[in-house]
Amino acid sequence: MPSRSSSRSANPIDKLDFDDNRHPPSTADESDAGGLLRDDESLLSNVVDGVIERDRRRLRRRAVKYLSFVSAILSCLCAGSITAYSLYGPLFQSRLHFTQGQVNAVSTAAELAMYLPVPIFGYLCDRFSPRPLSLFAGILFGLGYLLAALAYHSGPQKEGGFSPVVMVISFVGVGSGTSCMYLSAVTTCAKNFGRGKHKGLALAMPIAAFGLSGMWQSQIGSRLLSERSPEHRGEVDVYRYFIFLAILLFVVGIIGSLALRIVNEEELIDEAVSELERSGLLEDSPFFQRSVLHDSSNGYGTLQSSETISNSAESDDADIDSMDRKPRRRSLDARRKTWLLNNETRIFLLDPTMWFLAAGFFLVTGPGEAFINNLGTIINTFYPPPSPGPPNSNSPATHVSIVALTSTLARLLTGTLSDLLAPTAQTSMFDEPSAKRFSCSRLVFLLASTVLFSFGQLLLASGLIQTHPYLFGVVSALVGLGYGAIFSLSPIIVSVVWGVQNFGTNWGIVAVVPAAGAAIWGAIYAAVYDSAAGDAEDNGADRLCYGIGCYAPTFWGMVVCSWVAVALWAMAWRGWRRRGIAV
Repeated sequence: MPSRSSSRSANPIDKLDFDDNRHPPSTADESDAGGLLRDDESLLSNVVDGVIERDRRRLRRRAVKYLSFVSAILSCLCAGSITAYSLYGPLFQSRLHFTQGQVNAVSTAAELAMYLPVPIFGYLCDRFSPRPLSLFAGILFGLGYLLAALAYHSGPQKEGGFSPVVMVISFVGVGSGTSCMYLSAVTTCAKNFGRGKHKGLALAMPIAAFGLSGMWQSQIGSRLLSERSPEHRGEVDVYRYFIFLAILLFVVGIIGSLALRIVNEEELIDEAVSELERSGLLEDSPFFQRSVLHDSSNGYGTLQSSETISNSAESDDADIDSMDRKPRRRSLDARRKTWLLNNETRIFLLDPTMWFLAAGFFLVTGPGEAFINNLGTIINTFYPPPSPGPPNSNSPATHVSIVALTSTLARLLTGTLSDLLAPTAQTSMFDEPSAKRFSCSRLVFLLASTVLFSFGQLLLASGLIQTHPYLFGVVSALVGLGYGAIFSLSPIIVSVVWGVQNFGTNWGIVAVVPAAGAAIWGAIYAAVYDSAAGDAEDNGADRLCYGIGCYAPTFWGMVVCSWVAVALWAMAWRGWRRRGIAV
């Protein structure tokens, strides 16, 4: 018998002898391993492709957002054409033989058409989008200025020209187009940048651009589109100027209809619904309990019973099978958006602090509009006969420019400073505290601006300017700074307190009050002026007024209104602080 050692030497031991279950690697095992590697590579490739696609979408959204911002600035730079009305208004008298009342009727119609429909336009802007509103603005501007050009070119009515009513109708279109284009641009900026850290500047820039539009357009009209005949040299050619504005604003409206887009509006709606749900305001809503707000197929609806969920799941399966799920989801999203915006409007109107804000805005903007509209007659009261009248350095055109420039500067300055210094709310217990060493509420800027505004009126009412007319520039600068800051800060505060998802409607409701304020204070100023002119003995047939009595009572009343507005805004601020709103 051979020995064990000899058998070992004859048959060497292999490592596989210790594991009967092991088998040599086969081609099948190699193919399985290769398949796993390919699956891993495919998974990694899908992940990389997903990251790249996500970055592309993010970059595309950012590009759309900033392109919309540029388009909004362009819209506002052109939308304020009505502010150049003083450039051609006197020519309606001299060329078309309009009376002063008819000239005022044209401007009043434009002003009412600009302010009164703002809530309606804001509602449409929120429910649909800013793009249709911009297109509508371009059409209104094009038709309005084209009709005005034809009416002007036809000559006086006694010589076969159009009736002054035609000019009034044309400027109704111009006024409505102004509010449409302005609101579509500002709402786009508010919704795209309202949740960022530069919301103030993003709103202040289009508002400031709106204030500059009348200045550059009037320069175009007086320098490039002026009369060529020697006897009328320097006067604007109104027909060519209106044709220029019709073409320009129609093109800008078309551009806005293509470029004004709201990015991630669905997120705004979802966040607003979640906030209302956390606040408990949705518990009594039958609309919410029917789960129209939350699609149960996504597991986002906590108020449904198990039976409802089962039935809903079966319905969803049927929808998937019938390929009808996407239209149904779009319908639900549209209904949810409509319900949310209607609910936001109700909350806005029932909030007492909103009425404090709107009342203060009414008390301040009315005097501001009246001051700007009556600059010329105020300046003339400083120079009674036999003085030759105001010098060029103190002319109405000079002070209109001062008000426009200081107003634009105030809008940009307050928008920027409010972004840098305004307090930020801590929305979560995990949020890190703000690193800013100093914070200053937007209400501080608003109240300080109103005080500056009232100081300008106080200087005028005190009689100091009557004896020192060269200081009237200080009044114009103070009024411009305060007026511009108020118009810049008010929409920012609306977006901060009540959110941006319903901004067009909310700001439209507040922005309608300047029409009433301007009408009331314009009537008060005219009554005081005419009364003082009637009391004088040497005014002649023109009933011109000179002296402090022509305006002082009006501006004392404006000072009081400004301080009442300060008190109302302070009350609103106290209410917001109690609710923990960082304004």
